[in-house]
Amino acid sequence: MSQETRTMATPLVRGMGSFFKNCRCTRQNRCAHPYVVRYRDGTGRQREETGFTTQQDALDRLTKVYNEKRRTPERQAASQREIGRHRFGPYAASWLARQRHYTSGSVRTVNQVLKSQVLPVLESRRVNTFTSTVIDDFIMSMEERSVGLGAQQNAYDTLKKILLDAYRRGGIAEDPFVGVVSPEYIPRKITIPTLDEIRALKEEGSEELRLVIDLMHGCGLRNGEAYAANLERLVADDVYRITEQIDGRTRRTARLKHRKPGEFRESPLPATVRDSVLTFAENKGVEENGYLIRTQRSLHWGHSTMQYQWWSARKKAGITRKLNPYSLRHFFASNCLSKGVPITDVAEWMGHSNINMTFRIYRHLMPASVGRAARLLNEGL
Repeated sequence: MSQETRTMATPLVRGMGSFFKNCRCTRQNRCAHPYVVRYRDGTGRQREETGFTTQQDALDRLTKVYNEKRRTPERQAASQREIGRHRFGPYAASWLARQRHYTSGSVRTVNQVLKSQVLPVLESRRVNTFTSTVIDDFIMSMEERSVGLGAQQNAYDTLKKILLDAYRRGGIAEDPFVGVVSPEYIPRKITIPTLDEIRALKEEGSEELRLVIDLMHGCGLRNGEAYAANLERLVADDVYRITEQIDGRTRRTARLKHRKPGEFRESPLPATVRDSVLTFAENKGVEENGYLIRTQRSLHWGHSTMQYQWWSARKKAGITRKLNPYSLRHFFASNCLSKGVPITDVAEWMGHSNINMTFRIYRHLMPASVGRAARLLNEGL
């Protein structure tokens, strides 16, 4: 904006800011152009806002900002300014260290997303300089690098968690995600094993693999949760309580994904799965603490053990489709939804932190809701 098109800013009380118009009109108090306000926010960064119809509107906005700053204790304001001056890289590291509810697997995943997608672009940027334009540019940079939509969504979600944390703590004055359109990840078509394929895998697999398969396709457990199979978790004839998982790399017990230490969830326990657990316990024995599955070296199962046994059983069974252990969870979801179980319940049993994830992945498995609704409504009419 050239100097000729900007009117003299009207100064107010020290620290309050000023207002002006960006126009050449001779009688600006009567022209239709909006007023612009300029002020420094709580982090000390100079800001401008436009769109104020009258002087009073501009004054009201400046007064509100000024009063908010006056109500903020100096120590708190200094802390907010300090947060805002951090570079994104160190702030992201400190944020991740504060996520005590994250499992070790989740920490590894977030670190991988940061290192591969976010930090190469944003590591040196100061936290208080993030705006919606910066976020949009970051998304565009991923598109230019032909980053897959799934990776884009993960990077965006991780960045959003970190920056909204900084925003809540006062390091960023305005929500930088207002107006930003996030990458839309549409999951690939999932592969659901047939019941015959599951039976063939169980027929060719070890007793341990058969138990893992039953817990995953019958109760919806994740791999690591099935590795932690425990006789004490049969809290009722038809309920299995999931309290922990086995970290696939360290082979040690860990808290559940999306749960705080000590939290648990419960899943329906079909009679066939209950019989499978009890039969395994009778044949193989139970450890003093109730655990069932161990390797020959008396270790918990890990991902390498599962992968070897899974591919071996798949080869022996002659299964050529690209099934992986996670396909068993898809079978559980499909089985529930095809029987009319509400998707909200399915999300809870599977341990999803956000039902939107369940909808994104499994919405197409639900019975045709419009046609079904029409038939039900017709019956009522």
